[in-house]
Amino acid sequence: MNAPSARLGTGFHDGATHQGPLTLEADVVVVGSGAGGAVVAAILAEAGQRVLVLEEGRHVPQAEYGKLTPSQQMRAMWRDAGLTFAIGVGDSPVINVMMGKCVGGSSALTGGVCFRTPANVLEAWRRDRGLPMFTEAHLEPFFEEVEQVVNVEEVPASLRSRSTLLFHEGATKLGHPLKPMRRNTKGCEGNSKCNFGCPVGAKRSVDLSWLPRATALGAQVWTHCLAERVTHADGRANGVVGRLLNGDHGSPGTSFTVHAKRVVLAAGAYHTPLLAQASGIGRASGQVGRNLTLHPGFRVMGRFDEAVEGWRGALQSMYADDWEADGITMTSLFLPPGVLAATMPGIGPKHVARARQMSQLGAFGGMVHDEGGGVVRRGPGREPFVTYRMHEKDKAAVPKLMRLMADIWFSAGAKEVFLPVLGLGGVTPDRLRTLDLEHVKGRDLECGSQHPLGTCRMGPSKETSVVDPYGECWDLPGCTIADGSVVPTSLGVNPQLTIMTMALRIARHLAEA
Repeated sequence: MNAPSARLGTGFHDGATHQGPLTLEADVVVVGSGAGGAVVAAILAEAGQRVLVLEEGRHVPQAEYGKLTPSQQMRAMWRDAGLTFAIGVGDSPVINVMMGKCVGGSSALTGGVCFRTPANVLEAWRRDRGLPMFTEAHLEPFFEEVEQVVNVEEVPASLRSRSTLLFHEGATKLGHPLKPMRRNTKGCEGNSKCNFGCPVGAKRSVDLSWLPRATALGAQVWTHCLAERVTHADGRANGVVGRLLNGDHGSPGTSFTVHAKRVVLAAGAYHTPLLAQASGIGRASGQVGRNLTLHPGFRVMGRFDEAVEGWRGALQSMYADDWEADGITMTSLFLPPGVLAATMPGIGPKHVARARQMSQLGAFGGMVHDEGGGVVRRGPGREPFVTYRMHEKDKAAVPKLMRLMADIWFSAGAKEVFLPVLGLGGVTPDRLRTLDLEHVKGRDLECGSQHPLGTCRMGPSKETSVVDPYGECWDLPGCTIADGSVVPTSLGVNPQLTIMTMALRIARHLAEA
């Protein structure tokens, strides 16, 4: 018996409530609704193509996620409820990798920071990666268009939290004043809740910017769809097959099939390589799932005698790039108090006592412009098994980052700092001088990431890369990749603007093909 067929309509459809197998038809099927997939969907819908977007996660409207507590939002919209990790190999830390599993993907969960691809990174792509077309002049119109759509603006001084101002004060005393951040916001009130769903919809993530443009023009978004493989015939991609998450407790249930003239993979640097591997893509290069970069991030906090209340203001409003030559970028941040309190050192009464000092804490983050030592492999279930071996150069940057940030906090008047070293506790200036941070084991570092990139990287040939300079898979015409996995190297800055810009460039090319 043939599966029932569903023609494209407009808006959102829930695969979890669909009964039985499902067959869909489209001109273009886009797997993933995040920063890459949403842009491609909008541009191709505007070009008059029938677009279908498949999303594994839920559709949680902003009016709903803006009211959720952090723990509720993590369960509803984060992959693995925030418990996704890259396993450290050798003397490397275990890295907690934040990713979205919802309509809008990780775009809905970022701090909204928007950096253009740095000039030195573009130069490296031209020089080392065989991509001469990636000049600032070539990318300028694409950056401008993306920035207009998502309303990239400089964070006003009035939204700088007391935590950020103190760090700025300390850095300025040491000769390194901070710079103002740019974010995709409109009407930000400084609720410091960006990572957990803006309560007022001020962050112009793709679920509020690019996707509405796509659905208004007839694009269809199907949620709870687990794509498993790209299909092909006569050497060309012709669709996607997978399973609807309509089984018991949201498990994979009945099958779905999408017939399409073109396939766009935008499931992110963790999951696009799994689809590529399952579909036989990129075998000649041997690069699928390799070259994962993460921008390993480390939070350093300073405790003051006076109240700081760092949650009052924008989550991220200033940054420092004076140490980019050392592979270090510092960015302001302050998580909701309940989340940050849970990370304080100590057990039982000692932990409670530290958590009660939340109002006196300032927090700032530092990340490493890494070389890319991660590998994504197929795991026993849906999720990949990911390992990460930190390059020696990157390891050397970590103790320098910690010392620099601690010195800045002390310069600002902090009485003690909390370094991202498990079990260390508070550190005074005298104790900092005695610490052998250069020999802290990787397993003892508290490390996070929101920036996985590079696992299906772009390049000049099928022997060295997975896709060509316009994202098309070298060995499967009709299949294009348009997400962070194609970014050739680590960026050293937050990647969402680069991902959207590269996706826009790819989409314009597809629309003209």
